[in-house]
Amino acid sequence: MKHINNGDELLLFLEALSNPHRLRIISILSNGKQYVSQLARELGMSRPLLYLHLQKLEEANIVSSNMELLESGKAAKYYMLNSFELRLNEELISKLEPTLTLKKNKKMED
Repeated sequence: MKHINNGDELLLFLEALSNPHRLRIISILSNGKQYVSQLARELGMSRPLLYLHLQKLEEANIVSSNMELLESGKAAKYYMLNSFELRLNEELISKLEPTLTLKKNKKMED
């Protein structure tokens, strides 16, 4: 089970969940692992776009991947959902807030 230990992890996690396509990916993977082509067909999405969403989910440790051989002998990259539970409330935010490292934006400095 994933545990969020600092503010930056919380932001990464919430950012990964802030997209409807990524929520659909999570929903599909909650039924079991799938390889990329199969997942792309089910979502009606191009593989390059799917990889961008999967990368965001993987960075937040929501999904993980591994290579496996198909019956045809071809290698396929499978994605699976990592178990998580997030109880978001003011207590968690207050606890993690001191660990936030805010990235400075040049436009904000001007």
